Amino acid sequence: MRKDQKVPVLLSGGNPQIAKADGDVPVQAYIAAMPGWKRDLGKRLDALIVRTVPNVRKAVKWNSPFYGIEGQGWFLSFHVFTHYVKVTFFRGTSLRPVPPGGTARSKDVRWIDIREGDALDEAQMADWMRQAAALPGWIP
Repeated sequence: MRKDQKVPVLLSGGNPQIAKADGDVPVQAYIAAMPGWKRDLGKRLDALIVRTVPNVRKAVKWNSPFYGIEGQGWFLSFHVFTHYVKVTFFRGTSLRPVPPGGTARSKDVRWIDIREGDALDEAQMADWMRQAAALPGWIP
């Protein structure tokens, strides 16, 4: 972080407050501000997304990094909570296998919560990312 930049405020649960903006720069600012072990996870997730979906589009919206395909909408986001990072797939019910998190109220959305010490199954995450990027995304 440059000297002239302010350190982002951490909101409830340690979620970095980053202004809405498109591109890699705000996403990297969000990741850099993630506290503790969550920062390394954010770096791993971002790198995995870029490797898996080379034409990915990035933005920060609602204090979360969003990943999408130009003209197709957003397929994934992640968000910092006190004890975990939630990785959300906006068309998660269409993925195989369906990610484990979800409720009747969450409609198409499914997620996976990653806690400190959890092993990140990069092969499964990459498969979900590839599938999600090929679907019509979420357009707010």
